[in-house]
Amino acid sequence: MIVGVPKETAPAERRVALVASALGKLLESGVEVHVQSGAGQASGSDDASYEAAGARVQPDSNALFDSADLLACVQPPALELCEHMREGQMLVCLLQPYANLELVQRLAERGVTSFALDLMPRITRAQSMDILSAMSTVTGYESVLIAACALPKFFPMLMTAAGTIKPARVLVIGAGVAGLQAIATARRLGAVVEAFDVRAAAKEQVESLGARFVEQERAEDAETAGGYAKEQTAEQLAAQRRLLGEHIAASDVVITTALVPGKRAPVLISAEQVKGMRPGSVIVDLAAEQGGNCELTRAGEVAEVHGVQIHGPVNLASAMPADASRMFARVLGTYLLHLVREGELVLDFEDPLVSDVVVTHQGAIVHEAVRGAVDG
Repeated sequence: MIVGVPKETAPAERRVALVASALGKLLESGVEVHVQSGAGQASGSDDASYEAAGARVQPDSNALFDSADLLACVQPPALELCEHMREGQMLVCLLQPYANLELVQRLAERGVTSFALDLMPRITRAQSMDILSAMSTVTGYESVLIAACALPKFFPMLMTAAGTIKPARVLVIGAGVAGLQAIATARRLGAVVEAFDVRAAAKEQVESLGARFVEQERAEDAETAGGYAKEQTAEQLAAQRRLLGEHIAASDVVITTALVPGKRAPVLISAEQVKGMRPGSVIVDLAAEQGGNCELTRAGEVAEVHGVQIHGPVNLASAMPADASRMFARVLGTYLLHLVREGELVLDFEDPLVSDVVVTHQGAIVHEAVRGAVDG
């Protein structure tokens, strides 16, 4: 089997699905790797390093698509590139099928078997294949750097000749992987940190990092069996906004990370609450690409309202392409090795690491939930 690594086509995407240093075990498994020329340049893997690792460099996307049995990408290819894909070919990437229903339909029509890494089940044996957790580590870290650069004051407490400077106060909403990394990074920079999450299990994790957990009295635990936060009712969201109101007003920085898989991000910060924040405060909304946790977030932009900066970063993991690509490649490589037998990919649909991740196969949309979204 030939695994092809094309140059990413999404705007401003600087990551690559497989870096040169991650090829060893794949090649040992009997897989051949082809890489489009220049695909890894931004992430620190040039053509020479791929060739030295044992890969073959293809001059352009046409040659790569023609030779590859499986295309390994970070983001899904542009819709028009589907025309270059053939029946029986495979695609593995962060497919985001619910946001790319037209692409899913086209892949099915072309007879492509597609794997959505972002649908990987959160079970124990899939931990090393959880690409969302890997990329959330990057975005959580980056979010604090954005806030620290934008905030017109220091993060740590400083004792100076001009007197004592108080530390910044940071509130992190959502204590998943991104939120926990944001907490840890803000603490390393010396901020006083609070955090909120609807999952009861998050309290211990938050406190272990030295942050204070904002607790909602008599709240129902909102964790799904898969470890994600489940969608909240309008009444529950209203109660959370009331609880968080005074903490938002007292914070210099608010970082939001609350997401519900396949749904619009819950709105947890209202325009009125933004108005109540001190001028110079900063909001970094990591849910911007799914509508935003702040009512005033604009994806891909920085809005300033009542003196408050509201950052809506998109594709934030791409801002750190070297380490993000290494993490992506390690996770993807582990997943491919789980599927490869004697150099060929073997699909066992009794395995949730296959059945939960494969979206299209043999001309049909085989993922039940995605098929429902397409039909509905």
